[in-house]
Amino acid sequence: MLIYGKEVAADTRSKIKEDVKAFEEKYGRKPCLAVIIVGEDPASQTYVRNKIKGCAEVGMRSLHYEYADGVAQSEIENTVKTLAGDDSVDGILVQLPLPAGYDEKRILELIPDEKDVDGFSPTNLGLLAMNRPGTISCTPFGVMKMLETTGVDLSGKNAVVIGRSNTVGKPMAMLLLNSDCTVTVCHSKTKDLKEITSRADILVAAIGRPKFVTADMVKDGAIVIDVGINRVDGKLVGDVDFENVEKKASFITPVPGGVGPMTITMLLANTLRAATAKAER
Repeated sequence: MLIYGKEVAADTRSKIKEDVKAFEEKYGRKPCLAVIIVGEDPASQTYVRNKIKGCAEVGMRSLHYEYADGVAQSEIENTVKTLAGDDSVDGILVQLPLPAGYDEKRILELIPDEKDVDGFSPTNLGLLAMNRPGTISCTPFGVMKMLETTGVDLSGKNAVVIGRSNTVGKPMAMLLLNSDCTVTVCHSKTKDLKEITSRADILVAAIGRPKFVTADMVKDGAIVIDVGINRVDGKLVGDVDFENVEKKASFITPVPGGVGPMTITMLLANTLRAATAKAER
């Protein structure tokens, strides 16, 4: 069966829209997300447009700061500092990757933990590792929502995550571990990769290599989550060889239309959560 992120996202956004309306009625303002983008990268521009559109769909306020490649690092930092001190702003997102030459780490460290709606800060990642409440990275958070729709009990399942990035791989592994899975994280230095992946009840591919996961790497009846988005000959394809793997998987996410729509949806959920937490303090 296919797990369509568009459908899960639509249901989730409908609930977020209701909660945003209730928030506005209770506190007299809309939750607010501020987005900063530097440069003209087409993919980044598309992501930012979709984030702004998503805010409008659920009734949130959004702020958009766009800078040309070459703008001084200090100008970006000053914008982040201003937003950090603005009580009307609940979430701050710096669209990554930044163009070459900018110190991403330094800029991201200026975002207060409570406004880190991407879930990238050391504090939020640490809270996730300790299975304590915090902001969860949007893409892994979305994957967990999609896994819920399968109705499969994750407890005790063997889960394999291919990829160890701080944005997807590591938080994905921690979320699965917190759901009582037995988790293996694979990467470019992993030996006998096929042997490991073929034992997985849940296989998450997040490495950015088109059609890397082939049918012989997948266990019969496995749940396969494809986080990859790659452009090949003008078409979007995932990290999984979908046509062949689909025949073996019990559930699988397509690309496009799978995990992608969930990422922005969970960003909206994180922004609402941040706004609510601040209002209740």
